[in-house]
Amino acid sequence: MLDKVVIANRGEIALRILRACRELGIKTVAVHSTADQSLKHVLLADETVCIGPPQSKDSYLNMPAIISAAEVTDSVAIHPGYGFLSENADFAERVEQSGFIFIGPRSESIRLLGDKVSAISVMKEHGVPCVPGSGGPLPEDLDECFRIGRDIGYPVIIKASGGGGGRGMRVVHSEATLASAINVAKAEALAAFGNDTVYMEKFLEKPRHIEFQVIGDQYGNVVSLGERDCSLQRRRQKIIEEAPAPGITPQQRRTMSEKVCAACAAVGYRSAGTLEFLYQDDEFYFIEMNTRVQVEHPVTEIVTGVDIVKLQLLIAAGEPLPFRQGDIEVRGHAIECRINAEDPKTFAPSPGPIKRWHAPGGPGVRVDSHVYSGYNVPPFYDSLIAKVISYGATRGEAIGRMRNALSEMVVEGIKTNTALHQEIFNHAAFAQGGLDIHYLERRLGLK
Repeated sequence: MLDKVVIANRGEIALRILRACRELGIKTVAVHSTADQSLKHVLLADETVCIGPPQSKDSYLNMPAIISAAEVTDSVAIHPGYGFLSENADFAERVEQSGFIFIGPRSESIRLLGDKVSAISVMKEHGVPCVPGSGGPLPEDLDECFRIGRDIGYPVIIKASGGGGGRGMRVVHSEATLASAINVAKAEALAAFGNDTVYMEKFLEKPRHIEFQVIGDQYGNVVSLGERDCSLQRRRQKIIEEAPAPGITPQQRRTMSEKVCAACAAVGYRSAGTLEFLYQDDEFYFIEMNTRVQVEHPVTEIVTGVDIVKLQLLIAAGEPLPFRQGDIEVRGHAIECRINAEDPKTFAPSPGPIKRWHAPGGPGVRVDSHVYSGYNVPPFYDSLIAKVISYGATRGEAIGRMRNALSEMVVEGIKTNTALHQEIFNHAAFAQGGLDIHYLERRLGLK
């Protein structure tokens, strides 16, 4: 077993990792910025190390500082959580070269599957369905780009190879605007990710966002933990996630699970990972892979009974998966709401002190959060302050329990998007299920 682990993250995922470590008897080191001295996991960790000022580039993205923290505390491993350096292949490689265990995939796997273009090539090679597209980076020759666009058929979408979150993306409805869209997407990609490589795909008009959770060990075993529906999004940022995905049949789940596991096993994938798909007209189209634990992992944990974060730690310690695909059974339904410190109408961030905090409870309710009464939400980081998860034997029961949970939740001193979630759960269309990724923006009148 791992003796001591550096938690190279902040917020609710850092606390989630600390709890998993404690269950396994692993000592913890919390690294933090000067703005995060009062974080819950920092207060609970066995040791703490301040790694820099509030700005992420000087603290949570500071590779030498994090590795030095592992050295001075005699730690053996580093868990990156999600975001920050979790999908940075160079960081994983530096951790490994420094003699520490990176709790996640091998650096070569991150490099191969974290890049969208190479990931699509891997998936195509192993029979995973992909969106019709350029099949690689767009060439510099504009005439060739025009030919590719005509072959795919408009509308198309230009995407950054090395990023996400909607940056470096441009939808193109005709050849007349293709050249300018490529230039804008390349500029955005370079500014956001340091990589201006872009590619082209067919733009699906009303797809759903369905993703498959996999987990693999270092002995070649890869298992799928089923799918999640993450279609409720605002500006390509997920707001509500659920498992299993409404309308996906057991046969579809089995077929896709077999395909994604075979592809991941073929490249020796280790630890947790998520393969994201667009789903339209009963067809799946692979778009990218996240080589880390996801924000929405709790809904999968609840319906499968598998502790994904604890498994990451056990796999990093050299343990094999304790189950096989036939042992995984999806039971009931789970839904997660991301509670953000933001104005529910304008979505402007709302940092500041939380004067009063009360987390909901009751049957089938789980809350993953690092905040408490008196905690000051800093303005420097992501606005996520809590994840409220409900579980029921049926989707209807999970929705009812979530309505109760949202009505019980108390957050005073800052604004949150709780009211937006309450509104969504009163939509008849949401109750029916199977909404596309553009539904929420159409409902809110956003572009």
